[in-house]
Amino acid sequence: MRGLMQETPLLISSLIEYSATYHGDTEIVSRTIEGPIHRTNYREVNRRSKRLANALTTLGVQFGDRVATLAWNSYRHLELYYAVSGLGLVLHTINPRLFPEQIDYIVNHAEDRYIFVDLTFVPLLEGLKDKLKSVKGFVVMTDEAHMPKTSLPNVQCYETLLGAQSDQLTWPVFDENTASSLCYTSGTTGNPKGVLYSHRSTVLHSFGVCMADTFGINSGDSILVIVPLFHANAWGIPYGAAMCGAKLVFPGMAMDGKSVFELLRDEGVTVTAGVPTVWLMLFQYLDQHKDAKLSKLARVVIGGSAAPRAMIQRFHDQFGARTMHAWGMTEMSPIGTIGNLLPKHLDRPFDEQLEVQVKQGRGVYGVDLKITDDEGRELPRDGKAFGNLLVRGPWITSGYFRNDGGQILDPDNWFDTGDVATLDPDGYMQITDRSKDVIKSGGEWISSIDLENEAVGHPAVQEAAVIGVPHPKWQERPLLVVVKKKGGEVSRADLLAYLAPRIAKWWLPDDVVFVDELPHTATGKLLKTKLRERFRDYKLPSASDAAE
Repeated sequence: MRGLMQETPLLISSLIEYSATYHGDTEIVSRTIEGPIHRTNYREVNRRSKRLANALTTLGVQFGDRVATLAWNSYRHLELYYAVSGLGLVLHTINPRLFPEQIDYIVNHAEDRYIFVDLTFVPLLEGLKDKLKSVKGFVVMTDEAHMPKTSLPNVQCYETLLGAQSDQLTWPVFDENTASSLCYTSGTTGNPKGVLYSHRSTVLHSFGVCMADTFGINSGDSILVIVPLFHANAWGIPYGAAMCGAKLVFPGMAMDGKSVFELLRDEGVTVTAGVPTVWLMLFQYLDQHKDAKLSKLARVVIGGSAAPRAMIQRFHDQFGARTMHAWGMTEMSPIGTIGNLLPKHLDRPFDEQLEVQVKQGRGVYGVDLKITDDEGRELPRDGKAFGNLLVRGPWITSGYFRNDGGQILDPDNWFDTGDVATLDPDGYMQITDRSKDVIKSGGEWISSIDLENEAVGHPAVQEAAVIGVPHPKWQERPLLVVVKKKGGEVSRADLLAYLAPRIAKWWLPDDVVFVDELPHTATGKLLKTKLRERFRDYKLPSASDAAE
């Protein structure tokens, strides 16, 4: 027997219609590429999104066509989020930090029809324009006063394009399983793979973002969206904010500590989200401006890579802000776990709470988690056993665009994340490594992530990476690669002495190397393939002893 409920499709256009109706005056603030701070609201974003949708129709795009963006976080990019998907087109957000040949590949792989581009990236596209076979034209996201001279063919000005259109439009209704947006993974090997989200998965994910036990965003929040709109749909925040009517603050291209601090302070930001490297830059600025205060910052979402213990501690000590460790993947829309505390933790000393907060968090409703051994047997949730992390749920991919990679799910629809993790009795998950990064020493596994997190706790360490180096006796041993803070002084012996009481004796790195910088992927993750290549022939001191 079927229930007698209306079957209204879950569509992205319903989010912006809701926020325009019930939170129309709520601000959306952007630091523009042109320079000034721009202010608008949900009502205007809905109107302009409809103008843009009408413009897209005049450009001749068809239902299901891909429309790409190469842009920073701004109100114009937000308008594209709703106009493109609202029409039944597919929004393809391109990561501008990819190598040019990767951008060339994904534009052609997606068969993008139009590319909307910020002023910053016009030269990048000029160098690629002859290779982009499917692209019919380009739209520069600015006004006529700032429109550049460009060699891009069939190029138009964003504001002129919108100005010629009416804001009268009823958003079309279609199947909620229709594709809505396309994001490509920034894998460290091989070509990027496309993850194709649906309207249904996106709206369900938005509910997840708003739940009190996840980000807990609501109409009283002001959210500084540091995580890029081109990175897994900014962790779903632009959709979740519209669902609850929260204020949005976009930083544009200015990610330096001073610019981020000014937005946090001036816009009364209560929630912010980004990767650890951004917060390191903020802390560098704060170290130089001891009187800087943030009175309203309450929650900081950190994802992309593990949040160091020292970073969580500093947000708490300096601002009274609670850090929410988040984990997920492009393939997961991306939210999988959030590191909120349970009621039983709240009365405990902060040091004990910190032991929970450094974990990646508990699974949210909508995401099933389990860990298995290499034979596929499920391992216990005891916080000790660690194995391959598998996930499934309504906002997790069932396959890559154009079937790249073939069948990626097991017979029970579990997706192997490529992470190695533990699950404890309370459901908290902790990533111990990527399956390809775990160090296998003498038949045991060493977590490179745990070692890195301990190393960056040293006051002179800016960033750290740990890789496995071949060893004649133990198969692999850890090598610690360190970037010092500006003006920081620390030696190999200092670091090893600092680590010794904090980790298992046999985990202690066999050597420490200091470098000026570490390689990163386009999304800011450590690129350990480059490090392993660089130190492929590195001889550890212990290796020489073992060989004698």
